[in-house]
Amino acid sequence: MYPSLNIDTEKELECLKDYAEKIRPLVKDGVYFMYKALNGPTKKILVEGANAALLDIDFGTYPFVTSSNCTVGGVCTGLGIPPQNVGDVYGVVKAYTTRVGVGSFPTEQSNELGDLLQSRGREFGVTTGRKRRCGWLDLVLVKYAHMINGFTAVAVTKLDILDVIEEIKIGVAYRLDGKKIPYFPANQEVLNKVEVDYVTLPGWCSNTAHVRSFEELPENAQKYIHFIEEFLNVPVKWIGVGKSRESMIQLF
Repeated sequence: MYPSLNIDTEKELECLKDYAEKIRPLVKDGVYFMYKALNGPTKKILVEGANAALLDIDFGTYPFVTSSNCTVGGVCTGLGIPPQNVGDVYGVVKAYTTRVGVGSFPTEQSNELGDLLQSRGREFGVTTGRKRRCGWLDLVLVKYAHMINGFTAVAVTKLDILDVIEEIKIGVAYRLDGKKIPYFPANQEVLNKVEVDYVTLPGWCSNTAHVRSFEELPENAQKYIHFIEEFLNVPVKWIGVGKSRESMIQLF
């Protein structure tokens, strides 16, 4: 299949044997390890979902999904943690919406605005390096993720990417054949047909990258965050205005 590929099999096996010895002490029985962590001396346990909710094998935009549960149910099925041990659930969402590769994207902006978000946000797929498709924040989608995961709070990242936009739109409802629908369609054919209702908010047109408290944010940026909270009925706990840890504003 790969005639130009030459591999020193014996050398590779020796390397793997060396890696095996380094990894061996780290290999544990996962269920028992988590049981001891949950029932021994008090520990803080943080579980991070590897992919977005819409890539979940059961609840995502099938067939454009991954092969596992990356919603909160994956905590139980992936780690063997009992449901009653799941505590706070934090949703992480960008201040706009992105997607890598094919699949429905109702709020996508295939225009200069989408290019602006892509370039300012440096939106490239982590694995493939492909440019991410970009669009307005889709709160219908985010609310669907909340229905599945039950967020106790939300982190809104990359707010600073919107700093240069004079008017900012937020997707707040879908229409199918002209009629508003109260749900996020599971069927790709249906999702491809929806039209988006938007709310337009004024931008703030000022640099937020050096802001370190909510009160320091421009008034219109604060209104943007409050709109998200009110729509989802979930508090925003963190706001990201840059790449460093210091750029994460904690509200409570």
